[in-house]
This record gives sequence, C-alpha cells and structure tokens, in this order.
Amino acid sequence: MKRLLIIFAFGTIAALAAGLWITRPLSVDVAQVASLSGSAEDGEWVFHLGACASCHATPGGDKTVLAGGREFTTGFGTFVAPNISSSRDHGIGTWSQADFFNALRQGTSLNGTHYFPAFPYASYARMSDTDIANLWAYMATLPASDRPSEPHRLTFPFNLRATVGVWKALYLRTAFVGPGGDTERGRYLVEAIGHCGECHTPRTVLGGLQNNRWMAGAPDPSGKGKVPGITPAQLDWSEADIAYYLETGFTPDFDSAGGGMVAVIEGTSLLAPEDRAAIAAYVKALPPAQ
Repeated sequence: MKRLLIIFAFGTIAALAAGLWITRPLSVDVAQVASLSGSAEDGEWVFHLGACASCHATPGGDKTVLAGGREFTTGFGTFVAPNISSSRDHGIGTWSQADFFNALRQGTSLNGTHYFPAFPYASYARMSDTDIANLWAYMATLPASDRPSEPHRLTFPFNLRATVGVWKALYLRTAFVGPGGDTERGRYLVEAIGHCGECHTPRTVLGGLQNNRWMAGAPDPSGKGKVPGITPAQLDWSEADIAYYLETGFTPDFDSAGGGMVAVIEGTSLLAPEDRAAIAAYVKALPPAQ
C-alpha cells in the first residue's frame, strides 16, 4: 500500500509538472522579430480595421488616446480594457517590438503571464509579421495617457490567469477556418486583423469558438440580444451589398449599422475598395454551419 501511495504521489507530481509545462506562457523568437521595421503609415489601416480604439479608447474620449477603461460584461465577469497608450508609466511605452509580438501572437504579457482571451489574440495570432510590425510603428505615434489601468472583476476560477494556459492549449490555433483560394485575402482580413469571428461565432462553455458553427451568430456576451449570423444561409445580401455596407454602414433595406458595428464600419470604410470586395467574397463563400 505504501509503495502504491508513493507511486501515485510521484505520478500526480509528474502530471502536474507536465501540465504546467504544456500550459506555460510562450514567447516569440526575439531575434526573428527584432530586425523587422514597420511603417506607421501602413499600420494606420491595420489599427482601424482591428478596431483597436473601439475597445481601448476611453468611452466618449479622443479615439487616438488609448487610455482604456471600457467595461465588457460577460458570463465570466467584467473585463476592463487596459491603457495601451504610449505612456511609459501606465501604458506600453516601455515595451519593445518583441513584447508587442508576444501580446498579439502568444497572449503573453510583459511580466510573462497569460492575457485573458477577452483580448482577441487568438485571431491576431494569424496576422503577418509585417502587419504586426506596421501596427506597432503606428501605435508608437499616438499620444500617451497617464490614466491607470483598472483591474478586471472576474469570478473564481476565471480570475486565475494560470487557467488560461489550459484555454490556450484547447483553442489557440493559427490555422484559418473559412474558405481560402480565391477568397484568401478576404479570409485574412476577416479572421486575423478584423477578428470578426470573435463576435459572430458561438462559443463553448469555456469561451472557445465553435469553429463548426463559424460565423453562424452568437449570444451577445453581455447577455442582451444576439450577434447575427453572416453565412449566406442567414444573410441574403449580394457581394455588392456587403461591400457597400462595409463602406457606408447602410444596408440594402435602407437601415444603418448600429451597436458595435459602427466602430467596425469606421475601420472598413478606410480600406481599399478591392479589400472590401475581398471581404464580401469571403462572406458569400462561407459554408452553412453544422
């Protein structure tokens, strides 16, 4: 019996150690990204398509000042967007480009802990090196704010960052979900920078995206209403209708965008016409949800 208990104890310790190793926060290869030189001019459209200001600008404030403070109520508790301005004391002014890559690619913070996936790094992880470097260059040109970041207010055990490692092991994937080929450009814009699936795709009880129901619509995280599905089986707009909506915010039935889509349209309206057309082609090529 004593021998069995010893074997069980060592087995448990080994399993815990393996679990901690597998779910540890990861980092990018610093040497690989250190030599990248981004363009602030090219990073501006990435910033707008990613709708960075819609989350990180203080509600009612200047959209170029990413002071944080916006609250997002979910079933896991309330997330509060942090200050990601160029402030050295309260923002990301002391970060290196590698630190920025760690955040977007790995969901790993400056102090080596997991970011909660309310920050959509699971989508941003698909972004190209060039677009991340360009975004970093653009954000460095934005003004600083000394507003301190506020803590999230999450329920137990979802407030434990160590548990996010398990979530990443289950759900953090860089493979694209939707159709490629002729719609590859639209797929990149939608699934990576635009992170549209984060809202339009339903989630599991652990908060991971149900990729077999990609873009099929989902409950609003706040518990009020629903984010509509945008597969062709649910949205009968033409490609021209979708492209026009992304440019102007007006629907084919003479309605206009509302809610969170207002910020999305602000970004897509700045895209080149061929990029809006690429997004529209991708949306029309989506398969029906299982």
